[in-house]
Amino acid sequence: MPSPALAERLVPWYRRHARRLPWREPGFGAWGVLVSEFMLQQTQVARVVPLLEAWLARWPTPSALAGEAPAEAVKAWANLGYPRRALWLHRAAVEIRDRHDGVVPRDVDALLALTGIGDYTARAVAAFAYGDRHPVVDTNTRRVLARAVDGTEHPGPPHRRDLDAMAALLPEAAEEAALMNAATMELGQVVCVARSPRCDACPIRDLCAWRAAGAPSTPDLRRKQARYEGSDRQARGAVLRALRDATGPVPQAALLAGWHDAAQRDRAILSLLSDGLIESDGELVHLPR
Repeated sequence: MPSPALAERLVPWYRRHARRLPWREPGFGAWGVLVSEFMLQQTQVARVVPLLEAWLARWPTPSALAGEAPAEAVKAWANLGYPRRALWLHRAAVEIRDRHDGVVPRDVDALLALTGIGDYTARAVAAFAYGDRHPVVDTNTRRVLARAVDGTEHPGPPHRRDLDAMAALLPEAAEEAALMNAATMELGQVVCVARSPRCDACPIRDLCAWRAAGAPSTPDLRRKQARYEGSDRQARGAVLRALRDATGPVPQAALLAGWHDAAQRDRAILSLLSDGLIESDGELVHLPR
């Protein structure tokens, strides 16, 4: 399959069928794109949109966020999960203010040097906010590449070669390349889904190597996420929720005093302290200042 073939199908399909999302609107800005990418990691779009809008209304620039205590970012993160992202986003905002005069950098290496930003987020900001030509690869992209190009049902573990595989499919023009990145992710999110893919609605079904091979079942080598109910993650979330709701520091002994597993409660508090998501002044615990 020649490389341009996928783009020639996917880009027009995306122009017709892309969902209306805030970060796809003209003029949304690099800071908004960066915040949205932090929030969207392992989190459903429907949960992100209202919190993203509230976040940007309160902190429309990196400097606005950097000027507040990290605790405010952790509080505003609310129920998005993986709250370390809030702390990392606050640190990145401080770095943008101090190193880049409050402007989200365009250069991928400069973006990678910011706290909490990896290959995907750096290239997503450069491509979607600034229109530069870079391969952008997330879980959905990798699934589309695995099926359409490699002929396997599931992608293997993430690897640097995924960027090369996506780069080979990008049109030469930067604007078209950005659309191809977005179109591939959109296809993986709404059509080429992990379970029960909607092949009849797929614009590249006749180009798909997996369908051509008869859609064989292949091993799913992705790491499975541990169950949330009863996990240490649930205990960590309960500790943070208690501190968000408190009017001031809380005695450590009183935090989740009625939790069903005292050892798990203690692990949660210690891990949050280690991550910098909470702080301790003697026997009192509070969100980071």
